[in-house]
Amino acid sequence: MKVEQIYTGCLAQGAYYIESNGEAAIIDPLRETKPYLDKAAENGVKIKYIFETHFHADFVSGHLDLAKKTGARIIYGPDAETEYEKHLAKDGEEFKLGNATFRVLHTPGHTPESTTYLLMDENGKEHAIFTGDTLFIGDVGRPDLAQKKGSLTKEDLAGWLFDSLRNKIMPLPDDVIVYPAHGAGSACGKNMSSETWSTLGLQKTTNYALRADMSKEEFIKEVTDGLMPPPQYFSQNAKLNKNGYESIDVVMERGVQALSPREFEAAANETGAIILDVRAKTVFGKGFIPNSIFIGLDGSFAPWVGALIPDLMQPILIVAPEGREEETVKRLARIGCDNSIGYLKGGFEAWQADGREVDSIETIDMNHFENIYNDDKNIHILDVRKPGEWSGEHIADSQNFPLDFINEQMSEINKETKYYMHCRSGYRSTVAASILKARGFENLVNVQVTFTDITASSVPTTDYVCPSTLK
Repeated sequence: MKVEQIYTGCLAQGAYYIESNGEAAIIDPLRETKPYLDKAAENGVKIKYIFETHFHADFVSGHLDLAKKTGARIIYGPDAETEYEKHLAKDGEEFKLGNATFRVLHTPGHTPESTTYLLMDENGKEHAIFTGDTLFIGDVGRPDLAQKKGSLTKEDLAGWLFDSLRNKIMPLPDDVIVYPAHGAGSACGKNMSSETWSTLGLQKTTNYALRADMSKEEFIKEVTDGLMPPPQYFSQNAKLNKNGYESIDVVMERGVQALSPREFEAAANETGAIILDVRAKTVFGKGFIPNSIFIGLDGSFAPWVGALIPDLMQPILIVAPEGREEETVKRLARIGCDNSIGYLKGGFEAWQADGREVDSIETIDMNHFENIYNDDKNIHILDVRKPGEWSGEHIADSQNFPLDFINEQMSEINKETKYYMHCRSGYRSTVAASILKARGFENLVNVQVTFTDITASSVPTTDYVCPSTLK
């Protein structure tokens, strides 16, 4: 028996390849099918099952395409109503995979259909649990992301989660390996570990949600307290996973169309497409196509695209580093941005060489910002980090303007005011500046430094939270 975790850092997501005696199963696959097909072909095995732990909200699963290409059965646990053919498993139902066996453990709480799959070896010994978003390493799944039925609340789901953990998971042997669907960086939990697997025994001693002395009421309060609003694309992804979606092959073919500068500009004008520039942050600020939005490939690319582009089917035109165009289309498709309609052939350099209009954002380093801060007593600073980061420590008199909510809070800032923007590394501030610039905010300066640079300078920082509004 072989178990392999296939981890994708950009989404902090773990898919799983399990093999036994000529047969394989895939758990929670990503949209692109090639890695799983290649792995099965290399090992000379047949993919028999595709197990889904729940309707994922943070990515589009590859179950439909993978099933069509392999003939594998899609397996969901109880209460998973879909628009496509699948096997709706009963609680306790078992599936043979070569000499191994999977047992279905219905563990509602994160969502009503959430299911854990218990893997038993050829001797019937409990080997591992694939917990999806029910149990993470150091955390549990948030109970506010489900496609709600009737009056079902996050408190109701948190109560179900408490029962699922106590009745289905915690009674298992301590040496059982825990394989979750996500690790640190995912918005599906609050405080996930950077570790991507653990043992159940270790989780019983270190995971706050598995404390033996915790009451159900305490659990519900802790799990529901301090939840940030989920990213806007979560509900759209859950619906795609539930109802179906276009083949990844069609999406890729449409997206990797190479366009000359003239064709690129014409497509932008005719379709109203978003021009998405995915180059490095330091390169983007020096020059870009007017009205471009920057979301760099070398950051948390897909989650930021999903959080900041309201309509996943909005046409997208891509400006990418040469050789990374196909990667961009694929990573967009992972979160349901399926309407990429082409990329700029030759990249931004081709646009410049064609003599077309170029825009830029003023970008400064730490020394420059330090001098301005000390000289200008009326400086306006926007810190685009998350509220929790800002409240922990921030520049004195700065205002928190989280990138996560920029579309909702844009009306709170003034186009006539000059703003200096920063974050933790310069990535989010570049994203924010590009969005504001595209919306007509011209008086922007991107302070492209690390927060460590700021704290090491003479610019004063504080953890005092002022109740004042944005300037």
